[in-house]
Amino acid sequence: MYRLYGMSGSGNCYKPRLLLTQLHIPFAWVEKDTRAGETRTPAYLAMNANGKVPLLEITPGQYLAESNAMLCYLAEDTPYLPQDRWQRAQVMQWLFFEQYSHEPYIAVARFIMKYLPSDHVRWLELPHLRERGHQALAVMEQHLAQHMFFVGEHYTIADIALYAYTHVADEGGFDLSRYAAVRCWLDKVRSQSGCVDIT
Repeated sequence: MYRLYGMSGSGNCYKPRLLLTQLHIPFAWVEKDTRAGETRTPAYLAMNANGKVPLLEITPGQYLAESNAMLCYLAEDTPYLPQDRWQRAQVMQWLFFEQYSHEPYIAVARFIMKYLPSDHVRWLELPHLRERGHQALAVMEQHLAQHMFFVGEHYTIADIALYAYTHVADEGGFDLSRYAAVRCWLDKVRSQSGCVDIT
């Protein structure tokens, strides 16, 4: 059985948990609080030298880090990762977009507002984070205004990756009311079989 080390409330940890659930693959969840230093212990660092979550234990001694790498691994030979070469490249394009243009702004703004006191110095970062986050949401809106999903007109791991932090973007101060296509897409993802809420 897979073991998934993660922190509840983390969108990156939510991604592989959601896919495992939708694939009906049994797994054991192992809660790790990064804020308490639980991923910096010698035992954990022996599994993942980067000291982060999520971490997927595939077999004893075999570990895979990075949430989007997990999505690709778990989705292989399933409808969630297309076999077509062009569509697979498009999935990768959106996975890279999520990690470089979306997550660093929307997820970080959410972390600051959700986990740090309002007098913390990092609250000063919010205007910049929101500006860049809205740029990412505008890119998504433009694409989704013409497509049901991000790749091939059906639900893939590209949607899972982008759904993780978009569906809780309000917790980072992002108002999604201006993004009609994004909101419609969020409803489509929520309606997918096995979709579970972030915790």
